[in-house]
Amino acid sequence: MSPDPETTTVTAREAEQVAAANESGRQPVVFIHGLWLLHSSWDAWRTLFEQKGYATIAVDWPDDPATYAEAHAHPEVFAKKSVGQVADHVAEVIAGLERKPVVIGHSFGGLLAQIIAGRGLASASVSIDPAPSRGVLPLPFSALKASFPVLGNPANRGKAVTLTFEQFRYGFANAVSEEEAHTLYETFHVPAPGRPLFQAATANLDPTTEAKADKKNPARGPMLVISGGKDNIVPWKLANAAYKQQRKNPNPTEIVEIPGVGHSLVIDSHWTEVADAAIGFLDRHGAKP
Repeated sequence: MSPDPETTTVTAREAEQVAAANESGRQPVVFIHGLWLLHSSWDAWRTLFEQKGYATIAVDWPDDPATYAEAHAHPEVFAKKSVGQVADHVAEVIAGLERKPVVIGHSFGGLLAQIIAGRGLASASVSIDPAPSRGVLPLPFSALKASFPVLGNPANRGKAVTLTFEQFRYGFANAVSEEEAHTLYETFHVPAPGRPLFQAATANLDPTTEAKADKKNPARGPMLVISGGKDNIVPWKLANAAYKQQRKNPNPTEIVEIPGVGHSLVIDSHWTEVADAAIGFLDRHGAKP
């Protein structure tokens, strides 16, 4: 059934990809981006997964601009978006699918993949360098430093924040060359809402937080957590703590570290290593196309 155009948050682009997935009859894969990126950050992944026989959908966050240029022209549209709003939007997109999808997310998209899986909406999931949720306790210095451009000013809770190149270099692109870091910054980096970072930072202090996932739902499906070996925003301690929380589930739960890569691992020159790890996990656990 088509969404009501007067009430839906599903965009025309998302609806078109959902319709194409349903028409194909193939196993759908839903990709969820994180902060400072757009749906287009998954373009290369979508091409690869389509070649492997999947049908793919790259979801937006509510009110995401369509392009890099529009995002920088109107940064105010990103402000005040919350983890719960995005999770509900992803769930609405998934509701249009005729088959339960694989869900793959990066950074806050990785946390959202955990939330969606915890709602029983995923056949399998891959959580790449996931933002921390309630129950994840480590506070590594590098993560605090990478988040400081947002968390250092409480007013950013209600604002959209654009990183300087130096901030992007430390948080995202520390494991690639200076030249590649500039290319990534000028191709992918867009403003992002500050609110999700504040939600994640206070998740263990707020029992009502939206930054939490049901780790024990038996309908969660298999889950892989991927950690970048040189990630400053979500270093191994955070990813491994998320894995230990998710391991409470009766379904298979695995973690893998990709050596030598940072937080830009889904968009930089190492992305195929990450994608291959995800595809290998899906193959092993019955989520082949």
